[in-house]
Amino acid sequence: MKKYYLIIALIFLVTGCTFQKPDYVKVVTPTELNRIMQQQDIFLVDVHTPKQRHIKGTDLFIPYDEVEKYKDLLPEDKNTAIYLYCEGGPMGNAAARSFYKLGYHDLTNLEGGANAWRKAGLDFE
Repeated sequence: MKKYYLIIALIFLVTGCTFQKPDYVKVVTPTELNRIMQQQDIFLVDVHTPKQRHIKGTDLFIPYDEVEKYKDLLPEDKNTAIYLYCEGGPMGNAAARSFYKLGYHDLTNLEGGANAWRKAGLDFE
């Protein structure tokens, strides 16, 4: 019987990890994102609810669970790189799934979200 519980626990662990790091979204550290933002113009979206202080340079605020409602505000070119963040990371992953379903495939989530950005001493609006 213990063997079955162990197998079930392993299944939950593996599927939980899959949710945390979906294969259709890349992850970037605050330092890496800041460097990218210094070198190029990016499309940065805050997806945290409730609304929070935005990272300086944020283009759009879209609640993570309402992405489809705002599709008219998204880039027409589905190949546009879209960078997402929330307060800690999970809402960014959830939003990435919605973006992916809409046809966007160059998706990146900020590892640790705005909390990590703040800890790195980087700017907010």
